[in-house]
Amino acid sequence: MKRLLIANRGEIARRILRSAHALGLETVAVFSEPDAGALHVREAGQAFALGGSRSADSYLRIDRLLAAARATGADAVHPGYGFLSENADFAQAVLDAGLLWVGPPPHAIRALGSKAAAKALAQSQGVPCLPGYAGDEQSPERFATEAARIGYPVMVKAVAGGGGRGMRLVTQPAELAAALATARSEALAGFGCGDLLIERALLAPRHVEVQVFADTQGQCIHLGERDCSVQRRHQKIIEEAPSPAVDAALRQRLGDSAVALARAAGYVGAGTVEFLLDGSDFYLMEMNTRLQVEHPVTEALTGLDLVEWQLRVARGEPLPLRQDQVRFEGHAIELRLCAEDEHFRPHTGRLGHFSEPPGARHFERAGLGGLRFDHALATGTEVSPHYDPLLGKLIAHAATREAAIDQLLQALAQTELLGLPSNRAFLAACLAHPEFRAGQALIPFVQQQGDTMRAGLWAAEQQALAQVGPALWWLERAPAAQLACPLERPLRLRHRDQVQSWSVGEAGQGALQGRDPQGQPFRLGVQALADGRLLLSQDGRQWPVRAVALAGRRWHVQGAGVEVWLDDASFEPLRRAGEGEAARTLRAPFNGRVLRVDVAPGQDLVAGQPLLVIESMKLEHVIAASAPAQLVELLVAPGQQVAPGQVLLRLTPLPTALPAVPPSLEPAA
Repeated sequence: MKRLLIANRGEIARRILRSAHALGLETVAVFSEPDAGALHVREAGQAFALGGSRSADSYLRIDRLLAAARATGADAVHPGYGFLSENADFAQAVLDAGLLWVGPPPHAIRALGSKAAAKALAQSQGVPCLPGYAGDEQSPERFATEAARIGYPVMVKAVAGGGGRGMRLVTQPAELAAALATARSEALAGFGCGDLLIERALLAPRHVEVQVFADTQGQCIHLGERDCSVQRRHQKIIEEAPSPAVDAALRQRLGDSAVALARAAGYVGAGTVEFLLDGSDFYLMEMNTRLQVEHPVTEALTGLDLVEWQLRVARGEPLPLRQDQVRFEGHAIELRLCAEDEHFRPHTGRLGHFSEPPGARHFERAGLGGLRFDHALATGTEVSPHYDPLLGKLIAHAATREAAIDQLLQALAQTELLGLPSNRAFLAACLAHPEFRAGQALIPFVQQQGDTMRAGLWAAEQQALAQVGPALWWLERAPAAQLACPLERPLRLRHRDQVQSWSVGEAGQGALQGRDPQGQPFRLGVQALADGRLLLSQDGRQWPVRAVALAGRRWHVQGAGVEVWLDDASFEPLRRAGEGEAARTLRAPFNGRVLRVDVAPGQDLVAGQPLLVIESMKLEHVIAASAPAQLVELLVAPGQQVAPGQVLLRLTPLPTALPAVPPSLEPAA
């Protein structure tokens, strides 16, 4: 292996580049049209344009990736994670082209890449599995029969792929048909295979996974477990190791089962065996035949470079360690920063400002007390609708779990990410929640506690408005430092569709004074810092904030752990012409493609009724009616791309006496 082509993008491409360069390998990056200026392209020794914008036209094109390898003289391919990393046909095509494949052999991918095949193999090795159905007959009628045999609740899953796509919880028979249809649609779009399975659902388990590694000499070991129970929409957002619920005896049982499955499949390289943990009992979910997003957690605890191991194993080298030589140190937690709002809806756009916590390491292990930040971000980065909403990963490694949590809370407060919504503040709320602090967060944690955490974030925003509002007045009008104008002027700001009014005047020396929306007098000190932030001071307290101006007199402000989105409505009429329209239109909440329209003009709608489905960043999102209404005009069609704020349909409100939609028809979260 001399020249490695990385068949991926973003932070994982940068991660692989670091280990490849450390081993003295030459590197080749590939890129789609939106990624032409991306960091992974600039950091590789060579780069090859795949063309196209969508994944299907670029990173999922086996022929173009092989053409890139031929054109650049690459003799090996690393798939990263996602895209084609678990595609046996791609692995075989790489080998048939005479190249080294950095991953498991195609036969192992086929044996384990299908959840159904993996369960059959696991059962032959005595690995515990939940009761389920994964047969060839895929009719809704057969699934209904099998679900009745298994007993509700059941989980519908795509046989192929992962990442939470093609997965739905069904609690009663009336929900099954819709869940099957949506899961099959997501599976086809994400993995090219619509086959499904069902299994008995555990309503409050943990998600615990085991990292395994095997070489071509027949050695296979495990590197401990990771707890990935904090999830939204079946996708992980916090991962940690060791699991708060796993002791040494349980760790050995989990590790033995994971190794047995890998050995039975003839596995080579890095893989992850995922289990549901219910008390001391565990059951196989699936095996991911690739490197995981959360591999830095294991690297922190073990001090190992898993990508380096992958490259060495692909060259035919034996594993560097035996099982009894693996050591674990401290506790590590990883947070997934995503471009999404507090309701987990993905967003696209341009980063108006980005800065990271001081002292963070990148793409390599940080020792005890250290912080790692893997990302591909910079001020001005465009977040595209064509790819996953993952922005980066913050990893803390500390002597104790409590210290790692505190370290991450500080790191989140020091991470400035402005210009588009992110889950930065929501992650901080998760870390600070008593249930997570106590190590008791199970898979339903976000679903059960999400509303409470969101309410806390909104309350913090309201409290911050008292200072942030006048600070924006300072930014827009740049008051004189010495010759203050005593005349107070109105300031009207819209926050979450509510307009609040201040009167603000200059008090000299950068200070502002006036009256807040409740008519109470205030005085606020504002000082411009050299790094572009504002230092606010009031009643002896000081704190810095950063504000980024967006189009349409819109501002994004971040500081003291709080994020606020504000519109300057000072120059709008007291009653906007559009206020009446807002009640009669439904706008797209994010960028995406319309997959399905479930209503027609003239139809009466009830609150909660599904109207249409929008696909964005690989996930399907049901848009539902918020109140009784009649559909007057439909402005979009299936297959159409829509932008945030675009009008989708027009409505006429109806009396609220109409019955609500039955629970069985409510859209999935």
